[in-house]
Amino acid sequence: MRELEIYIDGASKGNPGPSGVGVVICRGGETIKNISNFIGNTTNNIAEYTALIHALREALILKADTVKVKTDSQLLARQLNKIYKVKNTNILALFNQAVHLAASFKNFSVTNIPREENKGADKLATQAIKKELKKLF
Repeated sequence: MRELEIYIDGASKGNPGPSGVGVVICRGGETIKNISNFIGNTTNNIAEYTALIHALREALILKADTVKVKTDSQLLARQLNKIYKVKNTNILALFNQAVHLAASFKNFSVTNIPREENKGADKLATQAIKKELKKLF
């Protein structure tokens, strides 16, 4: 069984403002890939969903069959676990894309974790923003 544990985070400085995504992909307790991307000016929630989509695409490339996503976004976790409905039309397209990608895996789960347990992905998301802003100034 090819199982991945993936930590995701989206960050936005200003909300909306300059935004980045961070993804830490682990297999068997070992980090096998980090993703840190600047995604332009957007909201924190859109950044969170964009991080999830980056993570799921990478999991497909890595040929995972079980994906366990960990996020400190309570909104994203509750929407994907069908506790909350998606009311924001901007998020709905990203939500549908994430659900479509998630269907590619035999087993898929999203768990809400405390921010303290998501420092790696948070750092990567923030780094992407800082790196981009450094280029501008």
